[in-house]
Amino acid sequence: MAWFVLIVAGLLEVVWSLGLKLTQGFTRLVPSVITGAAIVLSMVLLGRAVRTLPIGTAYAIWVGIGVLGTTIGGAVLFNEPMPPLRIAFIGLLLVAIVGLKVTASA
Repeated sequence: MAWFVLIVAGLLEVVWSLGLKLTQGFTRLVPSVITGAAIVLSMVLLGRAVRTLPIGTAYAIWVGIGVLGTTIGGAVLFNEPMPPLRIAFIGLLLVAIVGLKVTASA
């Protein structure tokens, strides 16, 4: 269950990271509220996950999901560039996330 909670926390990190761009410096109410709620909920769920998962592993996976999702989301939603080398490094990040999960003790 802790792994599921951690994945949801990571996905919420993607929501708030992408939401930051939509808030336009927290000058737009609805995107700002959604972004703020996603930040809080992401942290709460991360806190729950680390009750049973190692903090280093959980934090690295949480950040990795956030970076991976935000980078892909930025390309899809905001037309940010995705050159081949960037795609290769995203692939390495995905391998690292899976490796951390496979080698975790919990």
